[in-house]
Amino acid sequence: RDNRKLSGGQMQRLLLAIALANDPRVLFLDEPTTGLDPQARHNFWDLVRSIKAEGRTVLLTTHYMEEAYFLCDVIAIMDSGRIIAEGPPSRLLQEHFDDVVLELPREDIPGATVDFPLPLLVTSDRVEISTADVEGALQVLLARGVPLRRLKIRPRNLEDLFLELTGRELRT
Repeated sequence: RDNRKLSGGQMQRLLLAIALANDPRVLFLDEPTTGLDPQARHNFWDLVRSIKAEGRTVLLTTHYMEEAYFLCDVIAIMDSGRIIAEGPPSRLLQEHFDDVVLELPREDIPGATVDFPLPLLVTSDRVEISTADVEGALQVLLARGVPLRRLKIRPRNLEDLFLELTGRELRT
């Protein structure tokens, strides 16, 4: 079959099969799911998990924090070529965070957010509130008349950790 007609996911599976042809103990994967659709990405993750289950070591580079969380036993977060955090993903999150994030669409926070009694991270489309006291934060939001029908409460994740450790400002 002409490999130019393969989809991105099929091509990645073919390249993975070629990489496994010599039965390596260590496999290096550099951004293997870049450009794949969600279904192809999850199928590729299943392949990587099966390779790990065979006892092989997989060294993975990725910018997708969700991918690192689900596939890696140990991660290293790098900034400017230096490792700034290393360990199992769940341990790193426990060491750096004891709170959760409440997310609301920006338009659901009425009026100015300057005098808001909770620490806010405001982006163009949403507001994030980091808090260890969810009930207290909900009381503040309700007292301010903030509608909660689109409220999302999520645990901190590796993307939060990366931004916490490296900063949120855009670098050139």
